[in-house]
Amino acid sequence: MSNPSLSLRALNRATLARQLLLERSGLSVADAVEALAGMQAQVPKPPYIGLWSRLRAFERADLTRALVERDVIRATAMRGTLHLLTKADYVTFRPLLQEMLTKGALSILKDKATFELEPILADARAFFDKQPRTFDELRKHLVAMHPKLDERAMGYMVRMHLPLVQVPDEASTWGFPANADFAVAETWMKKKLARSPKAEALALRYLAAFGPATAADFQTWSGAAFAKETFEKLKPELQVFRDPRGKEVFDLPDAPHPDEDTPAPARFLPEFDNLLLAHADRTRVVADEHRPHIGTANLRILATFTVDGFVAGTWDTEKKKGVATLKLSPFGKLSKAVKKELAEEGERLLRFVEPDAKSYAIG
Repeated sequence: MSNPSLSLRALNRATLARQLLLERSGLSVADAVEALAGMQAQVPKPPYIGLWSRLRAFERADLTRALVERDVIRATAMRGTLHLLTKADYVTFRPLLQEMLTKGALSILKDKATFELEPILADARAFFDKQPRTFDELRKHLVAMHPKLDERAMGYMVRMHLPLVQVPDEASTWGFPANADFAVAETWMKKKLARSPKAEALALRYLAAFGPATAADFQTWSGAAFAKETFEKLKPELQVFRDPRGKEVFDLPDAPHPDEDTPAPARFLPEFDNLLLAHADRTRVVADEHRPHIGTANLRILATFTVDGFVAGTWDTEKKKGVATLKLSPFGKLSKAVKKELAEEGERLLRFVEPDAKSYAIG
């Protein structure tokens, strides 16, 4: 018997449902971050907007509190980039990512990373364990300890090999200062990392947040090289479908599959939102012809807005003389009804991002 087929809209709605974008959720911040399988956090502000778009009655203080209370942490994880993760997920999944992080660091540093790593990591761990400190301070310390070695290379190898978390600052607008302190993850969380983590657990968490998906999608999201073999092990436990291109896509047996005609309200997504980074084939959320317009040469992923579940343009804000303006750059013509919906949602976004503005405008 052939595997059932899923239309592009069916894939879209299934993904949006898991990403809390069909309707705002009442989950707590920590539960939402877990349900989303983490949130990319290259800069501090985007996760706040990402949660605002996904949760009912979300306020900035909700995420900052979760960070300060250590229910959610900010650390290097999938694809070697900074993410927000729950403490439990970081403990479980961080060891699975080490091979990927090591390969990534060596591919960038090449012959600058020929030094013995263990003494460097031991020095760095002891340095951060005394008290949280910045990476600028770490590099100066390492140069004093190892004056013949490359300063930047030592710092980068520490960043990719020693599990560290960034220390939040309650006084900062978006939870972290520009030059945040770091702490050893196990010390900060008062919890040891998993000693025998299972790759299958990470793959199942991915499918819960982004499925249905392929092994290549999982590898794109995680950066890990064990995607294909992991999905082969899991295949007997999973639902198997065919996507619009005829490829096998896998899913959890009890995962939600909303009707493809389920309404998808307009949503504003922040820079680097994982919805746009979690699949090798991203046509379920953004058309191929639009992808060049949401990324930049320096690998920045622009803030976008969705219409009927698909990315329909980019957005930005500016504040001048007390007036906060939302600037929309649609990919095509928008109907009057869509413009009205975007304007209403956009003003709510502006009030969240710029609460002290005197007035608000949609440009």
